[in-house]
Amino acid sequence: MLRRFLCSCGSVSSSSVLDAPVRKKSLVFLGSPQVSATVLDKLLTASNAPDSIFQVAAIVTQPASVRGRSRKPLPSDVAQLALDKGFSEQLIFTPERAGEINFLSDLKELNPDLCITAAYGNILPQKFLDIPPCGTVNIHPSLLPLYRGAAPVQRALQDGVTETGVSIAYTIRVLDAGPIIASEKVKVDDCIKAPELLTVLFDLGSELLLRELPNILDGSANDKAQAQDDSKATLAPKVTSEESWLSFDEEAIVLHNKVRALAGWPGTRARFQVIKVTNDGSDMLEMKIISTRVCKEYNKAEVENEILFYRDALQIPCAGKSWLEVLELQLPGKKVMRARDFWNGLRGQKLKKLVDLGV
Repeated sequence: MLRRFLCSCGSVSSSSVLDAPVRKKSLVFLGSPQVSATVLDKLLTASNAPDSIFQVAAIVTQPASVRGRSRKPLPSDVAQLALDKGFSEQLIFTPERAGEINFLSDLKELNPDLCITAAYGNILPQKFLDIPPCGTVNIHPSLLPLYRGAAPVQRALQDGVTETGVSIAYTIRVLDAGPIIASEKVKVDDCIKAPELLTVLFDLGSELLLRELPNILDGSANDKAQAQDDSKATLAPKVTSEESWLSFDEEAIVLHNKVRALAGWPGTRARFQVIKVTNDGSDMLEMKIISTRVCKEYNKAEVENEILFYRDALQIPCAGKSWLEVLELQLPGKKVMRARDFWNGLRGQKLKKLVDLGV
């Protein structure tokens, strides 16, 4: 349900004007998932400091949705954090779309100086962007203009980048194309997965935002912000569930990067053939691939697509004579397990990769 902000203003006598404290700038925060909640937490903490120049006046987030096994509508991570922090439920807005007339009317009544977005998940119309005089700024987890779009971290990891970063940029109608206020680089190792990297980048982004807020609120950031070079822009389209399947016709490094990129949601899946010991029969086995690495030893002889086990990993032959090592996996309805435990459970049965995925 969309919540309406109710504002009441008392009269101020002329004799008290000189003694009145400087008005804090009014911010509206927009975000939804856990990484957004960490940003909001830091903003709320900073706003309570004695020398703070701003206050969080309202929060905008996605409506409650059914998640987990409870099958009951649950508030977004941002809404839950706000409630846990004692933030007024009256000041938490949950519009289906940011262009709803009633919502925009409420936002105008609030009269915010600045809006801040961090993984909000809704397109902001021009009527929204016209409301705050200091503009709307976004924490974007990439080095813009690289990886504009809904999944910058996932696509960066899928590409195997060794460096990425976070940008603070003004929001305009063109997706992630606004002037850049500040950015910071981050080295990327070959093991980190999307959820962990998202946390790193939004933690860094919140610190960068707090550092730049005085300049944003006094308008000087607008003067120094750098326009993006659209000719260097790359896109990071939304991840779909259909992308989760692994095909071992690709090289191991490609699959390893995909496992890292799609960790969390939707995850990565593969199908294998289990060859029974007692007869020539076989069963098809589907599993989620949780953790992998690229095998550094390439002197193995592939035998009819057979999967091997060495030390702590399943070893799967891939394209280009490369081998993917699976360290952790998850069978349907089971908890995540180590490759060694899975291998012991086969009790001598052979495991082969399926040449034709057939999905």
